[in-house]
Amino acid sequence: MSLSIRDVLLLPRLQAMRLRAGQAGEHHTVRWPYVAENESITEWVLGGELVFVTGINQHRSEANLCQLVREAHGRRCAGLVILTGPDYIREIPSSVLHEADRLGLPLIEQPYALPMIVVTEAIGSALVQAQWLGSSRQQFIEHLLEGHLADDAVRAHRAASLAIDLRQPRQVLVLTLGGSAALFRSYAPEMAETLLQAFRQQVLSRLNRALTELGEPWPVVSQAEQWLALLPVPPAESAEQAARNRSVVEQLLHTLNDGDTPLRVFGGLSAICPQARDLPRGLTQARQALVAAQSFPERLGLCCFDELGVLELLVAIRDRSLLDRFVQTTLGPLLQHDQSHHAALTPTLEAWTQANGNLVAAAQRLNVHRNTLNYRMQQIQNLTHLDLNDAQHRLNIAMALMIWRLSPHQSHTRPLP
Repeated sequence: MSLSIRDVLLLPRLQAMRLRAGQAGEHHTVRWPYVAENESITEWVLGGELVFVTGINQHRSEANLCQLVREAHGRRCAGLVILTGPDYIREIPSSVLHEADRLGLPLIEQPYALPMIVVTEAIGSALVQAQWLGSSRQQFIEHLLEGHLADDAVRAHRAASLAIDLRQPRQVLVLTLGGSAALFRSYAPEMAETLLQAFRQQVLSRLNRALTELGEPWPVVSQAEQWLALLPVPPAESAEQAARNRSVVEQLLHTLNDGDTPLRVFGGLSAICPQARDLPRGLTQARQALVAAQSFPERLGLCCFDELGVLELLVAIRDRSLLDRFVQTTLGPLLQHDQSHHAALTPTLEAWTQANGNLVAAAQRLNVHRNTLNYRMQQIQNLTHLDLNDAQHRLNIAMALMIWRLSPHQSHTRPLP
C-alpha cells in the first residue's frame, strides 16, 4: 500500500498544510520526504520525493521557486512543499502556483508555525505503516497468483484481514521491461542507472494511476523487471470492462514507450478469471500472451490471451527441441542464408504470408517493387524447396515463422528491404 499526496494531507497532525496548486497530482505516490537546501534539486532526487523548500539556507526568489517546480516535475517528484512565514518566504507567488497547476505538480503550503519535526515524523510513521500493510498485501497477491493459497477458508480469512475483496473477477496483467542492456550501451553507467531507476518508478506510478482509473485497485507485485497487476472485471459488464482494460493498458504502454531511450515495456493480459482460485491459471495465460507481445512487432507491445489463437498451443509446448526441429526442417536453409548474407528473405516470406500470398500487397508492405519481390520469392523457393502453392506447405511456413518469432535464440530485427 502506498502513501499519496492526498493521504499526507489527511494525516491527523498535518491539517495546517494546504494544497495550493497541482490538484491533478493528488494521487502521486510519496516515497520519502526530502528537504531542499541547494538552489537546484535535479542532482539530488530520483523520483517520488515530497520536496520541502524552506528558504532558510538558500535565498528563494520567485524565479528560483518556479525553477524548483519545473525540476520537481521533470524528476517526477511526488510534490513540492513550500514553508511560508514572516522571516523567509512570506507568500507563494502566483506565478509559482500557475506553473504548478500547468504541470500538474502538487504544491503544498506549510506554515512555519507547524514544526518540520512534526511533519517529517508524521509522514515517516505513515510511510512505515503503509509499507508494512502494502508489503503484506503484495505478498498475499503474489501467493494468490503463484497458487500457494489453495485452501478456500485460509484464503478468505487472509483476504478479509487485509481488506481485499476476492469476490470480483479479475484479469492478470504482466508487464516486463526490455532494453536495459541497450541503455547501458548507450549511456555512461551512472547516467544509465539513473535513467533506469527513474523509468522503473515511472512504470510503477503510471501503472498505479491506470489501476486507480479502472477502480478497486489491488497492490502491484514487482518481480525484478516485471510487474504483476490484477484488473477488475465486474460480472455484469465483463465484455465491456475487458475491452476497457485492454484500452487502458494499450494507452499506458503507448505513454511509457513514447520516449527517446531504448527502454520499452511489453504487456500480456489474461482471460477473465472468475474466482480467486483461477488466478494462477490467469498468470500463466498472461505470461504466454507476453511472449507473443515481445515476439511479434505488429502487436505493438501488448497481447491478450484471447487473441493468441494457435499461438496458445505453440507457447504451451515445453520441449523447445520439437519446435526448433520443425523450424529447421521447414526454414533452415532460408534462415542460414539470411544470417550469412545479411539478406531480407525471411521478412519477405513473413510479409507474403501475412498478405495471404498476395504479391501486390506484400510488395506494398515491404515498400519494394513487384519485380524485387518476385525475385526474392524465387530465391526462397530455391532455398527451401517448398511449393508456395501447396496448402500444407503454406501452413508449415506460417507455423514455422510463428515459432521463429517466439524463439529467444534468434535475432528478430527486421533487415531493411
